[in-house]
Amino acid sequence: MSEAREFKYIGQSTIRPDGFDKVTGRANYGADLSLPGMIWGKILRSPHAHAMIKRLDTSRAEAFPGVLAVATHSDFPSVTDQAIESGEGSLTLLDLARNVLAKDKVLYHGHAVVAIAAKTSAIAEQALALIDIEYEVLKPVMDVREAMAAGAPILHPDMFTQGLAEKPTTASNVATRLEYKMGDIEAGFKDAEVVVEREFYTPTAHQGYIEPHACTVRYEKDGQSMIWCSTQGHFDVRASTAKLLGLDLGKLKVIASEIGGGFGGKTTVYLEPVALILSRKSGRPVKMIMDRDEVFKATGPGSATRSWVKIGARKDGTITAMQGRLAYEAGAFKGSPVMMGCMTAFTPYAVSNMYIEGFDVVVNKAKVAAYRAPGAPQAEFAVEMLVNELAVKLGRDPIDLRLQNAAKEGTQTIYGPKFKRVGLVECLEAARDSKHYQQALAANQGRGVAAGFWFNVGGQSSVHINMNPDGTGTIVEGSPDIGGSRASMQMMAAEAMGIEPGRLKPIIGDTENVAFSAGTGGSRTTFATGMAVIEAAEDVVAQMKQRAASMWNVTAEQVEWVDGVALNTAGEDRLSLAEICAGADRTGGQISGRGNINARGAGPSFAVHLCDVEVDKETGKVDVVRYTAVQDAGKAIHPKYVEGQYQGGAVQGIGWALNEEYIYGADGLLENAGFLDYRIPVASDLPMIDAIIVEVPNKFHPYGVRGVGESGIIPPLAAVGYAVENAIGVPVTDLPLSPPRVFNLIQGKG
Repeated sequence: MSEAREFKYIGQSTIRPDGFDKVTGRANYGADLSLPGMIWGKILRSPHAHAMIKRLDTSRAEAFPGVLAVATHSDFPSVTDQAIESGEGSLTLLDLARNVLAKDKVLYHGHAVVAIAAKTSAIAEQALALIDIEYEVLKPVMDVREAMAAGAPILHPDMFTQGLAEKPTTASNVATRLEYKMGDIEAGFKDAEVVVEREFYTPTAHQGYIEPHACTVRYEKDGQSMIWCSTQGHFDVRASTAKLLGLDLGKLKVIASEIGGGFGGKTTVYLEPVALILSRKSGRPVKMIMDRDEVFKATGPGSATRSWVKIGARKDGTITAMQGRLAYEAGAFKGSPVMMGCMTAFTPYAVSNMYIEGFDVVVNKAKVAAYRAPGAPQAEFAVEMLVNELAVKLGRDPIDLRLQNAAKEGTQTIYGPKFKRVGLVECLEAARDSKHYQQALAANQGRGVAAGFWFNVGGQSSVHINMNPDGTGTIVEGSPDIGGSRASMQMMAAEAMGIEPGRLKPIIGDTENVAFSAGTGGSRTTFATGMAVIEAAEDVVAQMKQRAASMWNVTAEQVEWVDGVALNTAGEDRLSLAEICAGADRTGGQISGRGNINARGAGPSFAVHLCDVEVDKETGKVDVVRYTAVQDAGKAIHPKYVEGQYQGGAVQGIGWALNEEYIYGADGLLENAGFLDYRIPVASDLPMIDAIIVEVPNKFHPYGVRGVGESGIIPPLAAVGYAVENAIGVPVTDLPLSPPRVFNLIQGKG
């Protein structure tokens, strides 16, 4: 892509195609579908964090009037430990089945045990109380330190640590040990004149989406079974459910409803396989909707972590060595994002000597799920806090120190590739030159700076564009829209075809109506699905030129396409897109373009955030008084939506830094399973967040796109954390920085 390229539609902030339906309430979300004869499903969940199921008797519940079906783990066919994709990570089919419905043992508070379908939701609730179940309560393991300690209660007697030099002979709560290294870490620290090191903690935190998980299903013995659900990846729902229940993919259609937030948390299945079992048994469609406390207790939050990081540098500011040890909670089943944490922690820096070790650890909490740049915020929090400390010890401006050591084109990453052109330097310079950074701080205020890195991914995307006889068209894509991607698809297709965006309607096709597409996650959609849209649009243009050529009796090479019009270079003939579509029945039938790709070359994204806080030293209350998010978008297709992604990521990161955490009792029970007690930021908690869009084009995308959805949640933890440290003059190691914790730090009791 040429940086000087002029666009006609790309870079505008158009009205979103789905906006009218959403503001008028016409949009259909996960709980909005009703089918004739539909019944309701409910789940009995464990009241314990860790217990053996000694006896389970559902006979009284099954006999209750109005109950039509009961499901337990025994209703799954034999499943294996085959690894399957699940959102932005993977787990085994066996673990997925045991998470959906417990087998023999419950492993967290809220673990699903039995499901009931009845004529009404109230009857189902009553029947749950009739299930006779006897538990043998076990000691829960609630923290990675405890889980890794000798003599800790073992969650899975058949789990042995992978990644050790010698094969272990005893079971462990550590599922995997992994490491990444580059250069000579010992030599790097020997070369250092200043060394900083510290341990850090980040808590279990939920994505905080407003819409609970919901689905409506209909099982057809001899036909097509159907699932309607709130999901970020309906093809993933189809694959997971089909494998769990032993169904052919072709026998299962999944329709993605509108989605009321996900942020990675709706990339796996919880209700869908259960509802399909209940529908199969009852012969009726089944609807299931989680209550809010079920969402908090039984769906995947982000990992809690404990990290140790050490950084060495020469007095001139050159960082010579970076070392870390990261322990991530996976929840009840293995599969935390520790690998991504290890891969991202040091990546903003061009340092020759790096070593990082990671541990994937099971504890008695809900199995974690992806949460916006999964694994990266926790790891980069620890690193960025230390880089700020290093700047103080060296007497350097924190942005200048980062600029001196910043990753750039040609930098070797610890996880493998060398960078092509990236925009970290430009982001740092934009932050340094911002009005925010020039503003002086008042009393009791502190400032934090932090950088963040996310890979961005590509993957498979499928699109077809169907043209109508009047020259309008429909873009059918396979990527659920969770952040305004319909508008981006519309604009990219319009740019490629040279027509007004409003003439193209983007829709999300179900698993029958569009070819396979990977889920909406990993900041892949505008990049990868956008490339498929461009390919489909170019296919339409090629066909338009061919049709015009046949009308003029010339070759397609003699036809130019300019702003939606075919021009005959051998004469003065002109045909608009609408005219060609109107006559398509005479030149071969209506026109449809297709794009099916497995995208490569997703451009990495860097962000730099500035945060100013004011701390009330008498109460420990922290107020964010100014915030600026700077990030490289490659090319902002829709600038307002890009700014919204920056601001949304910042708000979630601020919440994680200041207030958000799962609070468990000594018995392992979750005590704040609702938005009243799990406190996410609201508008009154925040200043206006300034967004600065940096554009360093990604040469692997026709329009220069880099994904922007995830990098923005990475810097806030350290930007806020260090701003508080700067304000109170006391080292910060643990999040969240709630008033009691900050007050204790001020009082020297941290």
